Amino acid sequence: MPTLDSLIAKGLLAEDVPIGRLTTYKLGGASRLFAEVVDLETLTTVAGAARAEDMPILVIGRGSNLLISDHGFEGLTLRLGGSFTNIEVLGATVVAGGAVGLPQLARQAARAGRGGLEWCVGVPGSVGGAVAMNAGCFGTETVDVLLDATILELPTGDVGVRGPSMLAMEYRTSALTSQDLVLTARFHTEVTETEEAEARMREITRWRRDNQPGGTFNAGSVFKNPPGDAAGRLIDASGLKGTQQGDVSVSGRHANFFVAGPGACAQDVYELVKIVQTRVLASTGILLEPELRMVGDFESSETGVVA
Repeated sequence: MPTLDSLIAKGLLAEDVPIGRLTTYKLGGASRLFAEVVDLETLTTVAGAARAEDMPILVIGRGSNLLISDHGFEGLTLRLGGSFTNIEVLGATVVAGGAVGLPQLARQAARAGRGGLEWCVGVPGSVGGAVAMNAGCFGTETVDVLLDATILELPTGDVGVRGPSMLAMEYRTSALTSQDLVLTARFHTEVTETEEAEARMREITRWRRDNQPGGTFNAGSVFKNPPGDAAGRLIDASGLKGTQQGDVSVSGRHANFFVAGPGACAQDVYELVKIVQTRVLASTGILLEPELRMVGDFESSETGVVA
């Protein structure tokens, strides 16, 4: 088994890579080691070396719903590329690599006359992230269209196929952990006219442009919607639109989005999450659960929760 040092010498691993810039917030520090892997052989080699040396592994996709600490990540960050960006249309089944962007998946399926994935155009994440968190919008979730996913278990190196029931997919969650890596996923689709699918995607894109803070550094929804309500509505009702911490603010267009300005840091986002949680809890009795994934060490304070 190659060592991490030998993989660095071969150029398969890079040191001190600023992974914060790979997120949609563009905030946060560096990862001790980083690799963009293009095939399963390289992936298993790199992950195996990290496992043998007890180095923590972080898997990063398109960087949405992710906040990296200003102190960075003391481990190995993996990002999939190469063969993991492939899409194949096989009749009613669309097979996509874990690194495929969801908008790309929707558009390529539509061009092939396959429908049911149009909602993906409104989610700025990857196939792997969508499976892991059961992403969705406009009344459809990943579980509604997923046939199965091929998963690499990083702690053991085992690869297996799991269907939706084994994945235990529920609202914005699944049985997958941060140590499970989605290699590929298979989706069920229906016959559609390309023009009709493209029209639906244009409508979704228009809605996002009109109702969400486009053209800004944000990570999408910060909090999960509580049962029977919407996090954005609760934040707005608590008078928190425009609330600012450092150079990060609650969006005036959609209260469940936090927008980072040019002087922002990751700690500002973390603190604003706690401020919003505390004030919404005080005014409504509801504790908002973060949808935003936070990685690394953040400075503690007496304010609020997070969890």
